[in-house]
Amino acid sequence: QVQLVESGGGLVQPGGSLRLSCAASGSILIFDRIGWYRQAPGKAREFVAHIIRGGNTDYVDSVRGRFTISRDNVKNTVYLQMNSLKFEDTAVYYCNANRLPNEYWGQGIQVTVSS
Repeated sequence: QVQLVESGGGLVQPGGSLRLSCAASGSILIFDRIGWYRQAPGKAREFVAHIIRGGNTDYVDSVRGRFTISRDNVKNTVYLQMNSLKFEDTAVYYCNANRLPNEYWGQGIQVTVSS
């Protein structure tokens, strides 16, 4: 059974940075893609970023240029470096991985951007 465990969330001021980590229970190279979604209060869950097996990455427009997704294949961990954080980045962030036909989710971690 695949497990994804997020860490690194918390409270940060606008303009600050956080790095989220998603540790998988096994090799992340088995996944077709792995990445991050987020859900703000009262809003639907939305795609944030992912990295595919070959290494290509993609981002939602609202975070492009501010967030960077990366992976460590030895540590079986995916990271989301979040810079220049804004109030609207406040959400619960979820790690997500796909290996068709299966999809896996972490438990979520809170990121709050507040002054």
